[in-house]
Amino acid sequence: ALPIYAIALMNKLDGINRHSFNNFRLRVGINHGPVIAGVIGANKPQYDIWGNAVNVASRMESTGELGKIQVTEETSTILQGLGYSCECRGLINVKGKGELKTYFVCTDTAKSQSIGFN
Repeated sequence: ALPIYAIALMNKLDGINRHSFNNFRLRVGINHGPVIAGVIGANKPQYDIWGNAVNVASRMESTGELGKIQVTEETSTILQGLGYSCECRGLINVKGKGELKTYFVCTDTAKSQSIGFN
């Protein structure tokens, strides 16, 4: 699942920070839903995805907090069904959407270290 990848990225960045004396941190936004995908551009083709799910995921990232994974209420329900714990952040104002109830995915170190991305 995508949260495993996000947690692995955060853990890897922590290791890089320890060895380079930096303090870089990620904030991650995840959403789910239908998207349209395709290649655009004739001279320099690029693969891209579009859709409401992509826009909301972007808003989850931009309104999130450093070191945390923010998701919508619907996505948190799916993740909880997969065994993840989510903590309610509350209502936040999301540009183009109004107020949305959002959640932070709980990222315990033991779970993330057991996936082998360290």
